[in-house]
Order: sequence, then C-alpha cells, then structure tokens
Amino acid sequence: MFSRIWTLKIIYYYLTLLQQQTLGSPIWSQRETEILSTNWTEMADEWIKAKDRIAERISITLLPSNNKIHELPPISPSFIFTNSVDVDQLTRMNYSRMLWDMEYSQKSGHLSLFVDKAMKLLDLRQVMTEVETSVMSKVSCTACKVGAGLLQHFIKAGKSEEEILNSIFQFCVSLKIQSVRVCQGITLLMGGEVIYVLKEVEMSSAQICSFVIGDACEDVYNPLHDWEVVFPPVNKPTIKPPVSPLEGAPNFKVLHISDTHYDPYYQEGTNAECNEPLCCRLTNGPALTPSAAAGKWGDYRKCDTPKRTVDHMLNHIAATHPDIDYIIWTGDLPPHDVWNQTRDENLKILRDTVKQMVKTFPGVPIFPSLGNHESAPVNSYPPPFAPEDNSIAWLYNELDEQWRQWLPAGTSNTVKRGAFYSVLVRPGFRILSVNTNYCNNKNWWLLMNSTDPVSELQWLIYELQGAEINNEKVHIIGHIPPGHSDCLKVWSRNYYHIINRYESTITAQFFGHTHYDEFEVFYDTADLGRALSIAYIGPSVSPYYDLNPGYRIYYVDGDHPKTTRMVIDHESWVMNLKEANLYDFPIWYKSYSARQTFQMPSLLPKDWDSLIDKMTNEPNVFDIYYKMSVVMSIPRFAYNLPKYVLGLV
Repeated sequence: MFSRIWTLKIIYYYLTLLQQQTLGSPIWSQRETEILSTNWTEMADEWIKAKDRIAERISITLLPSNNKIHELPPISPSFIFTNSVDVDQLTRMNYSRMLWDMEYSQKSGHLSLFVDKAMKLLDLRQVMTEVETSVMSKVSCTACKVGAGLLQHFIKAGKSEEEILNSIFQFCVSLKIQSVRVCQGITLLMGGEVIYVLKEVEMSSAQICSFVIGDACEDVYNPLHDWEVVFPPVNKPTIKPPVSPLEGAPNFKVLHISDTHYDPYYQEGTNAECNEPLCCRLTNGPALTPSAAAGKWGDYRKCDTPKRTVDHMLNHIAATHPDIDYIIWTGDLPPHDVWNQTRDENLKILRDTVKQMVKTFPGVPIFPSLGNHESAPVNSYPPPFAPEDNSIAWLYNELDEQWRQWLPAGTSNTVKRGAFYSVLVRPGFRILSVNTNYCNNKNWWLLMNSTDPVSELQWLIYELQGAEINNEKVHIIGHIPPGHSDCLKVWSRNYYHIINRYESTITAQFFGHTHYDEFEVFYDTADLGRALSIAYIGPSVSPYYDLNPGYRIYYVDGDHPKTTRMVIDHESWVMNLKEANLYDFPIWYKSYSARQTFQMPSLLPKDWDSLIDKMTNEPNVFDIYYKMSVVMSIPRFAYNLPKYVLGLV
C-alpha cells in the first residue's frame, strides 16, 4: 500500500523533471496554470484511497474464481509502390507558385486551367487510396503540403471561415477528390476544426505534414512535439527471463472483437463500386451490373458490415464458445461514412451495439476500449484545452454510462476524463484500457499540443508502478497499435519506454484498428536483440476492404500458484465472405492457431522474435503468415511484400 509521503515524493519528482524539461517552452507555459492550481496533497490522498479500495476489492474481483481448464488448440508438425508522379518532380515543386496559381485561377474564373495542371502534378487517386489504407508515400506528403499551405495562405490573407470553406469545397469538387456530397460533408464537418487549429499554431506546412503523414514525409523537428514522460524514482526490478506457462494448468478463454463498423444503411444489391469512401448503401443507388452489386452478407469492396452479419457472428460465437470467461472489445463501432456522421447517429450505434453485446453474452465481463471512429467528426478527440463548443464530453459521458454495465463505479473518473481505465480482473491480474486517440496523427487538435493529453501516459505509469509494487500482472488493451503509421512518433516512443520499464509487469497487449490479423514485438531499447513484450492485433469484423470478417480467441494462463498471466495460444476464426454470398450460408471456421501453424514452442516474446527471423529467411513460412494476416482473403500485394509486412522497409 502507498504512503502519503511516498506518493508526494513521486509527484514532486514528476513536477521537478517536467519543469526542468519544459521550463520556458510553449508547452510549459500552456500547462503551468493547470499544474500550479492542482492540489497535489489532495490528489495524493485520492491515490492512496484508490489503492486502498483496490486492496479491498481483491476479494470481489470482476471475474469469479474458477479452476477451468479450457481445451487448447492442437499442436502438430506484392506490395507495389507505383506513383505516376516522378519523385524528383515533387522535390522540385514550387509550392508558393502553386498556391498563387490556385488563388489566381479561382479569382479569374479560370479554375479549369489550374485543375489540369494540378491533376498532372498530384496523383489524387493514389492519395485517396493511401489515406484509406494508411500506407502513405511522397504523393500523399506532397498533397498534404499543398493543402496545408493553401489553408495557411487563406488564413494569413484574412479570409473568413466561410470564404475558406467555400474555397475548399470548390477545389475538392474541381479536382475530383470526392463526389459533390462527400466534398460538402467533409468541408462542413471537419473544415471548421482544421481552420481553428491552423490559426492557433505557428508551423510550416512541412512540419504539419511531417506530423500528420508520418514517415512518408521527411522528419521535420518541432520542439512543440518533443516531450518525455516522467518515471518515479524506483529502480527497475532485476530482469528475469519469462518462463512458459505450465502445461495442463487452469486457463481463461478470452474473446477479442474489433472494428465491427456496423452500417445500418447497408443494402444488398446496391452499387459496391462507387467513387466514395463507403459504398453498398441505399444512397449509392442500384448496381449497374450484377458483378457490381453488394452481397447479402457483405462485400470485399469499400463496404462495411450489414446487421445480419454482425448478428450471425455474435450468435455463432455464443453457440460455439459458450465457455468464454471474458471479452476484450477494441473499438471502431460506426461505419466509414465519415462525411455525414452526426453525434446522435454515432451514439445510437454505440447504445445499440452495447445492448446487443449484453444480450448475447449475459454475465460475461466485457472490457472495451475506444476506437477512432466513435467521434463525430472522425478522429476528432479534443484535449481539455480545446474550446468548450468542441468538448468531447458528449462521447465520454455516454461511454461512462454504457461501459458501467461491465466496469465498477471507480472507473468513472478516468473514463469521463479521457476514456481510459484500470480494473482488477482477478487477484494479481489487472487490465488497463488506454485511449489511443491521443496518439492519432489524424487528430488535428494535437497539432496545438501533443504533450500527453489528459496525462494519460503519466496515469499509465502510475498504474503500472502500483501493479509492480502489488505483484500484479497487467494486460493493456487499446485501439491503434503504438508504432503504427497512424500513431504519433513521440507518443509511440514514450509508450515504448513505458513497456521497457515495466516489462516484468506487462504480460500482453491487445489492439485493433489495422483490420488485419497481426502482431507487434517490442525490444529492449538497450539491447535490440532481446524481445521483451508482444502486442496482439486482432482482425476486423468489417470486410473493409478486401478482407474476410474475423475474430480471435486467446487462451490466457489462469488461476494457479505459478501463473504467468501470459497468452498460452490464440486462434483466429473467419467467415469466407465470397462463399457466404454465393451459397447464402455463412460458415465461421477456425483458420489457424498460432502455435500449431507456426510450430512455436510457446508464445513468449522471444518465440515471436524467432518467428520473424524464420519468415525473413523462409518464404513459405512468410506466405502462410501473410495468408493469415489478410484473414484468408485474396492477397492484393506482390512486390517487396515480406520486407513491408515485417517492418523492414
């Protein structure tokens, strides 16, 4: 149990280091008032009480005691990056001249002349594909710089928000970036926030796009987005190599569902080959040819999940896996119709989906995390410093109410503050749910200040330190995998340091977002040859796009004196969408189990590291992995694929 003096020492240490690192910088000046006005003694008392409550809860943990031994799975023996634009031509591009051409063409009524020039220089179709897949290249970087530069130019010229939005709409339509209604919806939904943020920041277009696009743009240093979390003055325990879970010991059976993207407006037979971010809807009209028609159970093209498919999957899970002990649910409930979403519509999908989960899995604990699509507009998660009109409280308050059906009342404070929480699942076993929208580089609010919004990572450190002291093992769940191209480098770096520091406490991590069936390996920052943690990335229920719907089952070391709380094995279940539509009979089947398919002795971090080496050197092993990672669908890529998927390029 914590003492008040010890807690105050940690807080003082945090503040001292924070001040040393940021004093005199814009970050410190923005946070100084908040920090100085905080009653740290009172906060220390609250933390102590919280730890006392944790101790009191040990006998009434969320998961009842059991000695179940679930039967484990058996164990037996062209990505082509082509750009129509020459890279050297992009490098030589005169952005100032291009912006002048834009404005002159608009004023003179000769916009078509500029459009012809822009279409030759910017491969906008490629840009849209890259935005949809989160696989960026210099083409997206260039388009970003032109767009950001144009907005900054309009702002400096003193144009009103209405004038700027009208110009954005005109260019969106003229350049055929999207359809008229999508251009209009995106402009009205997101334009105001982007303009507000760009007015508040002093950053070049290169800095902005380095922030938003990531690796595809050159890494432009910005001191506003270079920060470090602070660790308490407690030495890291001596590293003990992890041991494999005991064979035949009790275990938990865990369901992982992610990225359902339920579309209430999906309609069989509608056009699945539209030129919008989401198709297969009534508004897309009927298909012109049979091959362009949306399937009954979903579609491989840019279409989300029909209700009948969600219903069928959940009923199948309930019938096939009646012995599930608990569920992790890693976000992204609404569809990809990002141009016409409303708060009310997204909240309705949240309420309806929670209601369905409660009905399908009565009495089963469910531990959710928040996706990037739950907000309206998408990716917009304003930190507390944002104007009141843009507050995200409308969503966080509803999450608190809905999640309370599974979470204890003690989580309400952090859920309302930042949609993250800590729960004790069993004595000595804790789950921490993090909100990765504060690492999302498409969250434009972070351009103003990305420094650990709502102090989430500092909270994570505190929870892990408490778990270390209390000899608890921890699983972390979230949506966007740290290290992914959609996650800010600075946030990922700090998260990586946290995983390194508390490697003996964290036994597994679980994420979604990518829609693929994947994993991430974390390595010792002091010894890059030593793997120390593993993150499991579950497949999406949505087929968006070119994927089969899927979910995962994990077997976790259970209640016994020598438990490691590590994942013993995992298996993925898939529905072949092509066959379901062809025969009107969906069949869910186990596509693979990790240990059997890849002949792994266990799922320790070192074993995943060995699998990476094996895939690098044995093409047939990689081919098997790739087939599983795209959820048994038809591969779209060819060139240099192993290096891309394995993170070697």
